[in-house]
Amino acid sequence: MSDMAQDATYTREYFEILDELDGDIDGRRQAAAYMASSTAIVHHRVVASSFVPRLFGPRAYEAMKTAAETAHGVLCKVMQRYLDDPGYRRAFDFDERLEELILIPRGYEALLPFARVDTFLDEDDYALKFCEFNGDGSAGMNENREITSSIRGSQTFKAFAQRHEVQGCDLFEPWVRRFLDIYGTYEGRVPSPRVAICDYLDMGVVDEFHVYADLFRRAGVDCTVADVRSLSFDGRVLKDADGKRIDAIWRRSVTNDVIENWSASQALIEAARAQKVALIGSFAGHIVHDKQIFQVLFKPQTQEFLTAEEISFIEQTVPMTAFLDSSEVNLEQIAQNKDGWIIKPTDHYGADNVYAGAEVGQREWESLIERFADGRAGYPFIVQRYCKPYRTETLPPDTRIAQLPDGAVESEPALYNNMNGLYLFDGHFQGVFSRLGPHPTISKQNDGMTAATIWVDAHVEDGLAL
Repeated sequence: MSDMAQDATYTREYFEILDELDGDIDGRRQAAAYMASSTAIVHHRVVASSFVPRLFGPRAYEAMKTAAETAHGVLCKVMQRYLDDPGYRRAFDFDERLEELILIPRGYEALLPFARVDTFLDEDDYALKFCEFNGDGSAGMNENREITSSIRGSQTFKAFAQRHEVQGCDLFEPWVRRFLDIYGTYEGRVPSPRVAICDYLDMGVVDEFHVYADLFRRAGVDCTVADVRSLSFDGRVLKDADGKRIDAIWRRSVTNDVIENWSASQALIEAARAQKVALIGSFAGHIVHDKQIFQVLFKPQTQEFLTAEEISFIEQTVPMTAFLDSSEVNLEQIAQNKDGWIIKPTDHYGADNVYAGAEVGQREWESLIERFADGRAGYPFIVQRYCKPYRTETLPPDTRIAQLPDGAVESEPALYNNMNGLYLFDGHFQGVFSRLGPHPTISKQNDGMTAATIWVDAHVEDGLAL
C-alpha cells in the first residue's frame, strides 16, 4: 500500500466492508441509539457523529506527533520569554488584567500542561497547517471516547479490525496520571490533594468533566466539578460551594471568560495569586490561546530566540496572520480576494464570528470586512490565509436512521472537509479530535460532526486497545 494514499485506502476498504454488509443498517442503528443516550453532550445536545471513523496509518501518526510536539516546544519557548522578558511582552496586545493573570507564578514545572493544536493535514503528502492553538479550555475528549464506543461493536468495525491492528486514542487515564505527576512538582503540594475541575458550568462541557472526576476518584483522589463563581477564599484556603477545601484545579475555563466574569472570579484569582492552590494550567496558557500568537511567531523578536529548524517549521506550518487593521494589511486587497482569507476574533472560541471568504458572497464578505476591521466590533480580529481542508469520504450523521426503512438508508460516501485537533499532555502527543464538515469552516454550528479517531497498523505505544 502506498504511503501517499494510505488513509484514503483504509477508508475505501471500510466502505467496501460496509457494502458487503448491505450498509450494516443494524450496526448503524445501534450506534445511533448508543449516541442518543451517551454523555457526548455539548450545550445540552448530543453531538453529531459519523458511523465511519477517521482511519490513520503510521505515516499520519508520525506527521501529527512530530508537528504537535514541535509546536509545543516552540509555544513553551514563547511563553517562557513572555514571563521572563518585560520588553518581549510588548509583542502582544493584551489587556492589563490579562497580563496580570499571565504573570501569576504557577509553582510547578509544566509550562503548558494540556493543549490541543488544531490542524489541517493533507493526507496526500502529509504536509500540515495549523488552524489554532488551544490550552486548558480544550474539549472533545469525551466525544471521541463515546463515538468510538458507539461503532466498535458493529459488524463493519469488527470485520475491519480482523484485517488490521486497530487502536483508539486514550485521552482519559493518561491525563489523570499526568495531572497528578504535575501536581507532584507543585511547591505547596499536600499528601492527599483534593482536586476540582473548574469552569463556568453554563458554558462548559460538563458531562466530560464528570467523566474525568470519576477517574480521579478511581485513582484514589477526591475530585469535584465546580463553577468558578461558586468558589470562596479566606486568604488561606480555597473552598467549593460545599465549603470543602480545594488543593488543585484543572482549569477548564478559558481566560477571556475569567475576564468577562472578573468580579465573580476573584476567589480563584486571589487563591492562585497567594499560591494557595495549584492552578493547572496557569493563566499563562492564554498566550497560546489568543490567536495573535500566529503573527507573533513571525516577529523578529520571537525568531531571534528560536532555532533555524523551528523557524523553518513555523514558515511551513503557520499560515500568514495579521490583525484585521488598516495599519497592518491592505483591507481592499483582502476584500477583493475573499477566497484566500478567513477572519476570526483573536480571543473567542467555539467558532464564534469565524468567517471564511470561500463560503460567503462577495457583497457579504465586503460587509464583514467593514464590520470587523479596525476594532469596530469592540474587540480585535485577525485575518489569516485560508487553508483548504483535505476532503474525506464519510457518512453524514445518522440522525433519522431509527425512523427510516432499510431501503431508505443512504450508504453512499459523501465528501467532508477535515480538521484534526492534536492533543498534548505536557508536550506528549496523545491523540486526535477528528472533526468534519461539508462547508469551508468546520464547526458544530456549521453542520459539522465528530468521528472516532482510529490508528491502523500504526503500533502506537500508548494507543487504546480495541
